[in-house]
Amino acid sequence: MNELKTEQLNFKDNPEMAMADGFIRQTGCHVFLTGKAGTGKTTFLKHLKDTCYKQMVVTAPTGVAAVNAGGVTLHSFFQLPFGPYIPGRTDTDTRRFFRMSKEKKRIIKGLDLLVIDEISMVRADLLDAVDDVLRRLRRSDTPFGGVQLLLIGDLYQLPPVAKPDEWQLLSDIYDSVYFFSSRALAQSELVTVELQKIYRQSDETFINVLNAVRENRMDSHAVQLLNQCAEKPLPQRGYITLTTHNRKADDINWERLKQLSGPRKELRAKVTGEFPNHAFPTPDQLVLKKGAQVMFLRNDPTETKAYYNGKIGRVSQISGGSVFVTCDPENGEGKPSVQVELDPVEWENIAYTVNEEDQTIQEEVIGRFKQIPLKLAWAVTIHKSQGLTFDRAIVDATDAFAHGQTYVALSRCRTLEGLVLSSLIPSQGLGADPAVVDFMARVVKGQVLEERFRAARISWQQDLLIECFNCSKFAGLFFYVVNLFENNRSVVQSIGIPDMAAFRESVRNDIFNVSDKFLNQLRGMMGADTLPSEHPAIGERTRKASAWFGNKFDAVFGEFLKKGGVETDNKALAKQINNGLDLLKQEIAIRWAGIVSCQNGFTPDTYLAAISRAGVASIEAKPKSARTRKTPPDYTELDIEHPEMFKILKDWRADRAKAQGVPHFHILHQKVLIQICVYLPTTESELLKLKGVGPGTIKKYGDELLAMVNTYRKKTLTNVE
Repeated sequence: MNELKTEQLNFKDNPEMAMADGFIRQTGCHVFLTGKAGTGKTTFLKHLKDTCYKQMVVTAPTGVAAVNAGGVTLHSFFQLPFGPYIPGRTDTDTRRFFRMSKEKKRIIKGLDLLVIDEISMVRADLLDAVDDVLRRLRRSDTPFGGVQLLLIGDLYQLPPVAKPDEWQLLSDIYDSVYFFSSRALAQSELVTVELQKIYRQSDETFINVLNAVRENRMDSHAVQLLNQCAEKPLPQRGYITLTTHNRKADDINWERLKQLSGPRKELRAKVTGEFPNHAFPTPDQLVLKKGAQVMFLRNDPTETKAYYNGKIGRVSQISGGSVFVTCDPENGEGKPSVQVELDPVEWENIAYTVNEEDQTIQEEVIGRFKQIPLKLAWAVTIHKSQGLTFDRAIVDATDAFAHGQTYVALSRCRTLEGLVLSSLIPSQGLGADPAVVDFMARVVKGQVLEERFRAARISWQQDLLIECFNCSKFAGLFFYVVNLFENNRSVVQSIGIPDMAAFRESVRNDIFNVSDKFLNQLRGMMGADTLPSEHPAIGERTRKASAWFGNKFDAVFGEFLKKGGVETDNKALAKQINNGLDLLKQEIAIRWAGIVSCQNGFTPDTYLAAISRAGVASIEAKPKSARTRKTPPDYTELDIEHPEMFKILKDWRADRAKAQGVPHFHILHQKVLIQICVYLPTTESELLKLKGVGPGTIKKYGDELLAMVNTYRKKTLTNVE
């Protein structure tokens, strides 16, 4: 296999990947990392997670994508409601997503880098909702609250989903449904890095054909080459069929399994903690027979590298809890087949939390799924094939319903020789949305990334150093709190601040005024080519300023941070002043930590680590307590693995609403229907675990809901006899 290895990631032969790495680590620019299928985007993310010093959170638009990326869903992390987000709206549903736990607020306060994988599936309004949350919780007017974004994905692959009624609301605000139409992103500097080196295919002819499909520029020669693949007889063995719908893939797999003689074997997964059904990487009840065609769902961790995620094989033996799979040789005919023994492996479901020892963001494993890393593989949907590589594939894209679906299917295959088409490819209608073509042409054309990186690195360091000593960032908040106290001094008693007027003047003269003068000196030392971390004079001046301001902060703010507060019988006023005091103390602590971090000179990694830890620590941690059950995460229609069940529930709800003469949501909210489709509950106790389902719902509709789920399960999920 000619693939990147995370532990041996070498940028020498991949200048675009090296450039992306540099922008992420050494600038504050938002980065859109894109590239054709098989260019190593997923491998790059794994490498970044293992090695980057920035405090990061990895997200994705769906549950399956989040597990694959080793992260969490966008909706669950930012607690975003379903439906369109209208920028500037202030209704109850919009305000709801700022009611976050202290733990989540601490994580967001300490965040440096937000990664969004599969960005092609993220709508513009969702990205603006993320911007709104980050600005408010980080108290910043900067787009995305000053957090750097790494957006990973291929716009020529699967697009975001917007229903007609949703797009009717959004079309007056956005030029397109894609993330690049986000208002917040338009206010930011976005660097697009397009990876060029393809690790999946090496056949130049096939690569050129795929590029033609991808970029909507098919000519007669490309059409002819592809349609020759439709003239091949449909093979019966060793090929996987890529199709458009779940039901079609399931039907093929179950039918082919039935045709095999011999007994079936059920292998049950071990699920512990929180691991929702919709994110299971393979069935929790894996049904296999000897001779079944299967797909590996993990890479071989041994030195032999006998298999990889997406490789096809045949079950040769099932013994106890182990499965033996026979694989065809990797390189050419005439070599003997290889038999691999597989034992159950673990997948992890993670959440982000704060390490109380060092105040850093860390991953916490909240659930595990242990199963044989295989799934039936006579067929798979195009959607689920994203990120996989196949030696031999049959593409059935006759019902392709979204831009990029045909390209995704074709590009899963390693060679043109291994590709079979179930029908002829039309000469038009395969390519990308014109909005995508236009965007990519604009952002890639004429880019000189080396010059842009050099300038961005310098300006980022200069901005960070100015920010470090810029005490005016909390001046407005300081005078707001002082004025609140002084305007209400007849009913307010200060604690830890014996003379508020003297305190105000001390802060004004010793902190704000001196800070402004020092910033003017720093700016005077900085030229267009000045990199602060490598400038001796700036380094010396910064070390001295760090010592002076550090001592002054201690003298002026030390007692205030420990004891400063107010007492008053006016509860509303007390709440207003104390909220202001809490925020002020947070900002002072963060600024102080940043200044002290420069005691040996300024470096971006040391400074960012200091203010991140201080931001996390500035919000008091909620005492840990025993939890009976975490609140289930929010899911969207993108997470639904059973669309037929969803339609059954919606039709039932519509009939009930019509009979009672009430709106549909009076029967059940859509988010409840979605959760039912995700979890497929079979008992009342399982129903009660869903958000929005209480005893009243159970009494009214419990029997009907469970009957529909059980009927659906028997019809579609029954094990093959």
